[in-house]
Amino acid sequence: MNIFKVKINFEEKGHDTVELPIAEGESVLDVCLENGIELQHNCGGVCGCSTCHVYVNKGMDNIQEISDKEEDFIDRAVNPRITSRLGCQCVIIDGDIEVTIPDQSAFMGH
Repeated sequence: MNIFKVKINFEEKGHDTVELPIAEGESVLDVCLENGIELQHNCGGVCGCSTCHVYVNKGMDNIQEISDKEEDFIDRAVNPRITSRLGCQCVIIDGDIEVTIPDQSAFMGH
């Protein structure tokens, strides 16, 4: 199993950038949850909502291709961009990745 790096930036004030190991086949959401990083995931990480929305800054070729289902949910995300993906679907296939987690402070229960 190959181990890569995920660099996580935050739009929300008061959070420093972190760099963590991520294994081939692991998602950005998994790494966040394993390391105490709050990334909303109302559907439980099964590509059933848009709350784990992230921006991929670098390494788009290092994650699984976007599915039609994921694209539909990204269209419902807050402030989607061309680089938007769902953290639960950002599964590493080969290499490092850098993402930005949008400000999550507006979500209920945060």
